[in-house]
Parts: sequence; structure tokens; C-alpha cells
Amino acid sequence: MSTGGERTRRVLDEARGVRAMVWIIAIMLFLTVLGAALGLATRNAAATLENQLVGRATVQIVTGDPARRAAEADRVLGALRRLTEVQAATPVDRRELAALLRPWLGEDGADPDLPVPTMIDLELTSSQPATLAKVRAAVAKVAPAARVDAHEAWMAPVADFLDLIVLIAAVLVILLATATAAVVVLAARAGLEAHRHTIEVMHMLGSTDVQIARLFQRRIARDAAIGATIGGLAAIVMLLVISAQAAGLGSELLGQARLGPGGWATLALLPIGFVLLAALAARFAITRTLERVL
Repeated sequence: MSTGGERTRRVLDEARGVRAMVWIIAIMLFLTVLGAALGLATRNAAATLENQLVGRATVQIVTGDPARRAAEADRVLGALRRLTEVQAATPVDRRELAALLRPWLGEDGADPDLPVPTMIDLELTSSQPATLAKVRAAVAKVAPAARVDAHEAWMAPVADFLDLIVLIAAVLVILLATATAAVVVLAARAGLEAHRHTIEVMHMLGSTDVQIARLFQRRIARDAAIGATIGGLAAIVMLLVISAQAAGLGSELLGQARLGPGGWATLALLPIGFVLLAALAARFAITRTLERVL
């Protein structure tokens, strides 16, 4: 019986070698892993950015006269440090401002005569609108021309853009998984048609549809496993190269776009998920086709 089963498997696999489906699944999984990595890394970056901006604000004192600007800054600092809603109020060093302005102004940004606004970083107890309103009221009493900007407000477009990237990556993963299932279904039906006469003989010898479907399912699952291994390894190598390049850029935002242990674990499970998806799609397609046609 075992010899007959081995012969049957050889008949179903004859003259195929490495099938086109192996490479199709490898390409699909390669793209899926890259898409999933993009979504996971962007989600981590968005979460880190949100945590850093919650409850943060900046006071800008834009008075042109340096002496008056310094006096207003002292009064604003005193008023802010008396508020229970303010955990910390820290003046931004002018050298830091000059470094931020250097890409646009060059070395002129360090000119002491340049009317650069005095800035104060705030860490608030909460991100509630009432807290920010109380801070603005306290600042307006001592420096009416000063502005209070919540970090969440001016970084909201960036956060929305990152959320959009995560959504696109999720849709891409779903579409690629669906396309992979469709490819498996087509390959299974093509295999059934190619071995139609062999299957008819197997039926006459007493083989059931479930037994035949199991044989095809094993073959397709094996091919899917080979393709998933190739595509998964290629994608991981590509991600390691991209990660090394991003780390060398020194960008703070790119540095936050890390996968982390959970992200790498999710990517490692994708090949297994693709093999299971291929096996289930193959079994469904084969059993339905055998019931209707053969």
C-alpha cells in the first residue's frame, strides 16, 4: 500500500522539478514581508512620536527688543513655574536655536544681533484642552505677544501621514495574501486537469476525493514552503540592509522606525502563515473541483 502511495505521489509530481508556483509564492512573500515591515516600523514610529508629543508645548516670545524679550522671558518663566499644570519649563539655549537655523541661515544664525525668538519648552501634566488654555492665559497676562504652541497640533499632519502609511501597508499585505491564495487555487486546478486520467484510474482503484486532495495538498504545501523560505530569507536580508542604511543616516524619526522583537517575530510567522494559507486554499479548490467535475 505504501509502495502504491509513493508511486502515486511520483506520478502526480512527474516532470515538474521546481514549479513556477514556488517562485510566485517567493515573490509574493518577499513583497508581503516588506509591506508588513513597513507597516510595523511606521506604527512603532508613530507611537513613539505620539508619546513624545503628548503634554508638550513651546512658548515663543517674539518681541524684537532683546532687553524687553529677556524681561518677558523671565516673567513668563516665573508665571509658568507657579502653575500646577506645568511639570517643567525649560528655556531653549540660543546655541540650540542657532543649530536648528543653520540649514537655512548658515552661520548667520549664531549672530547675537539676529532677532531670534526666545523659546521655552513645556512639559504639562496632561494634554487636555483646559490645561493648555490655562497655560495660555497665564502667559498672556505677562507677555501678550507670546505664542503657546502645542506640539501635538503642529505634528498632527505628520502623525496622520504615518497612520496612512500603516493603513496602506495593511491593505497591501491583505491583497498579496489574497493574490497568493488565488494563485494556489489556479495551480491546484491546473494540476487536477493535467493529471485527470491518473485521478480517474485512482478513483476506479478505490481512492476517495479526500485521499486525492490530500496528495495534491501535500505537493502544493511543499512547494509553498520552498517558496516561502526563499522569499522570507530574501526579505529579511533586504530589511537588514535597509536597517543598517537608516541607522547610518542619524535621523531621529528613522531611528524610531524600528521593528522591535515583536515585529521581527511577526515577520518570522508570515512564511508559516503563507504555507498554511496555500494548503487550505489548495484543499478547498481541489475538493470543490473533484466534487463538480471528476
